[in-house]
Amino acid sequence: DEEEDYMSDSFLKQDIRPGLPMVRRVKEAIQKEEKQKEANEKNRQKSIKEEEKERRDLVLKSALGNENKGFALLQKMGYKSGQALGKSGEGIVEPIPLNIKTGRSGLGHDELKKRKAEEKLENYRQKLHLKKQANEEAADQFRIRLKNKQEERKMEGDLRKSQRACQRLDMQKDIDVPKETWYWLEPEEEDRKDEEDKEDEGTSSDLSVPEKLCLLTAYLRQEHFYCVWCGTTYEGSEDLSSNCPGDSAADHD
Repeated sequence: DEEEDYMSDSFLKQDIRPGLPMVRRVKEAIQKEEKQKEANEKNRQKSIKEEEKERRDLVLKSALGNENKGFALLQKMGYKSGQALGKSGEGIVEPIPLNIKTGRSGLGHDELKKRKAEEKLENYRQKLHLKKQANEEAADQFRIRLKNKQEERKMEGDLRKSQRACQRLDMQKDIDVPKETWYWLEPEEEDRKDEEDKEDEGTSSDLSVPEKLCLLTAYLRQEHFYCVWCGTTYEGSEDLSSNCPGDSAADHD
């Protein structure tokens, strides 16, 4: 480009407002870049695959002519262009579309890939089902343990209640030593040290809480005619059997 004359009329009449020269240069640069891209796209040689695709699309879009032997045979049998196949015209009108294979994988690879994806999805669903089932089983086991723990605490409370009643009733009959050591409440801490040196008969450590409760309530009924569930001391065995509902907490509920 020739050097501009800064004293000429064309230069002096230019718009010199602040910012306009910068905007104009940016627009010119963008337009120049777009023109360069268009020129490169026109001058770029198409690859073999692109040329094959264009030729294939062109052929597929165009209808078959009389020069095609198959189409000529159909016409001899009475077929007309645009008519459905079949004697009564119930067949297809458009040809079966082509599925062009462009990848380098072998035949059946897509089916294998699809089958593996389905198997993976099925395995994921099975894992979710097993996880849900395991969570439900864990929740059920927790509820069972909690229920058993509550029942055990209730039995322990009933046993302590029976021990207090047994100790009170034995003392009223001037019985200083319980029939079994666990028939009464355990002694205080200072008394336990002396008791640890003495060996029990083995019943306390071998029996469970339900077994202890059963034996102790039976002893209270037989020895004192007392029902821990009713909280009542009856006059005798006949009075106990006739007025007491039963021998367990369930019978008194």
